[in-house]
Amino acid sequence: MIARAGLIQSPEPERQMPPQPRAEGAALWRLGFRPFYLLASIFAALSVPLWALQYAGWLPRPYLADPLWHAHEMLFGFAIAVVTGFLFTAVRNWTGRATPAGASLMAIAALWLAGRVLVLTPFGALSAAVNTAFPVAVAIGIGIPLVRSGNRRNYFFIVLLLVLALAILATHLAQLGAITLPPRLGIGVALDVVLFIMAVMAGRVIPMFTNNGVPGARARRQPLLEKLALGGIIALFAADLLQATGPAVAGLLAFLAVVHAARLALWEPWKTLRTPLVWILHAAYFWIPVHLALRALVELDLVASPLATHALTIGAIGGLILGMMTRTARGHTGRILAADGFDVTSYVLVLAAALVRLGGPLVAPRAYIETLLCSALLWSAAFAIYAVRYWRPLTRPRADGKPL
Repeated sequence: MIARAGLIQSPEPERQMPPQPRAEGAALWRLGFRPFYLLASIFAALSVPLWALQYAGWLPRPYLADPLWHAHEMLFGFAIAVVTGFLFTAVRNWTGRATPAGASLMAIAALWLAGRVLVLTPFGALSAAVNTAFPVAVAIGIGIPLVRSGNRRNYFFIVLLLVLALAILATHLAQLGAITLPPRLGIGVALDVVLFIMAVMAGRVIPMFTNNGVPGARARRQPLLEKLALGGIIALFAADLLQATGPAVAGLLAFLAVVHAARLALWEPWKTLRTPLVWILHAAYFWIPVHLALRALVELDLVASPLATHALTIGAIGGLILGMMTRTARGHTGRILAADGFDVTSYVLVLAAALVRLGGPLVAPRAYIETLLCSALLWSAAFAIYAVRYWRPLTRPRADGKPL
């Protein structure tokens, strides 16, 4: 079924776009990656240190009233913004049809901004409505060109966005006491959805980028391994939705950790060390089997759950997002596909943030707050560098004179 759905096939070539005149208006609103990469990087640079200072008791006025909302904002604020920018750009290339731009793109960005503000207010019902509406709007934005072009291979992205909308709604309603589900169930389900999106896209692009960018590399994919890697995440999603726990779930997680580690090995990460734009993707993907292995240990009560969560959110999500935002921003603004010193620094910082966040509690448990603050500072610096470095490319016309 996974193979028939096209999830493990090679990336499809970009469709030839018809000649277009230079787009009207500010360059920022010509294609989805521009505003959403910029918004996400600024938000990541500001939100995490504010949360860390609040958690440490150094912020007099609370930024987010509960750890649940920190998780909410990192998933439904930061991560989904990057997914939106990527999909609006990729679907246009896959289908040869327009995705939201101009006024419609502004409206969707405004909806995202409203969601970030409303979670800080007492207007819980309005916050639930706005935050739930955002992934629905994104699903419509990519659904129209996908359906009109008959691009069935990528319909599953529409489904995943609607699942994220349901997860957001469940989280808010549970927190408001309107339903009896635990509020963190929505967060857990959403993490699985984001993990699945990353696994699909990594399987499509990392081997291709490796072979195209690294001389002598022979990154490859093994069909059975691909089915196990993606099918296993679907099984994990079902287990989390049913709130299953215990040794059986630990066994599934351990098996998945081995599968994803084997998948990464086939992509030959050791050959990428001289190509930062590629090695960051491999290094970030490495955190996925680490996350799965740690989750298995969590099920056996051997480690604390935040370790597994932050291996995924900081190491895998943060690293893959930085790597893909760099490559997309360079490629779609007509710039050379090679990481510069600023890019490499941001890569090192985000990976260091993951190492400190996971290693700190293990090596120096009495300095938990200090290591948390250090990790937050490293994360913030990584995304601040991206925001400053790519502000000009993202807000100016393409360097090669093309319209989009």
